Amino acid sequence: MPQTHVITGAGSGIGKAIAERLSARGDRLILVARDSGRAEELAQEFGAEASVAADLRHPESLAGAFGQAGLPASIDSIVHAAGIVELGPVAELPADAWTSQLAVNLVSAAEITRLLLPAVRAARGQVVFVNSGAGLTAHPEWSAYAASKHGLKALADALRGEEAPHGVRVTSVYPGRAATPMQQKVHDQEGRDYDPSRFIDPESVATAVLTALDLPRDAVMSDVTVRPGPR
Repeated sequence: MPQTHVITGAGSGIGKAIAERLSARGDRLILVARDSGRAEELAQEFGAEASVAADLRHPESLAGAFGQAGLPASIDSIVHAAGIVELGPVAELPADAWTSQLAVNLVSAAEITRLLLPAVRAARGQVVFVNSGAGLTAHPEWSAYAASKHGLKALADALRGEEAPHGVRVTSVYPGRAATPMQQKVHDQEGRDYDPSRFIDPESVATAVLTALDLPRDAVMSDVTVRPGPR
């Protein structure tokens, strides 16, 4: 039976790979995009059932955006795949670099989850957070991004315990560096040449996410680490 999934970050990278796989097997997609034009583009690209124009940089606006979207009363999963990154040492990183990454990568994920939890509970569904290796270990110049992803891990861990009585599963996926437009941006910020063949294919991360979604109900994949394989 087709399932219904709400996906952020479906426009590129890992989120796009997940949306393509779910759409190809006939599931219903509800895609979240930054504005109405982009939302319509993605809905047409993936044949989505619906789209939501919501700017994740402004979590306080999300309740209004989702409230007007006419979403179904039952949602099988939320897949949080949106994210932004801005590198820099703590001594130089401005406040807006911190607030923007925390807003998009963490606070908006918490707010969307809060808004949709009644529908996910109704389906005894699942919340998937596409985290990062930076959510487990912070390296120099990654402080703000890593802080947002460490926070995302805390969100998932707390939510898992809170929602277990409602039959809701919670999964965190921690990919290593993947061949995505974000990775290109990271290399530009690091001043290094970018060779996508050196990194994880987004399809491999999508496979991990779909495995977690499709796992029989007697189990949950709570934390999944995806690292580059031997070359």
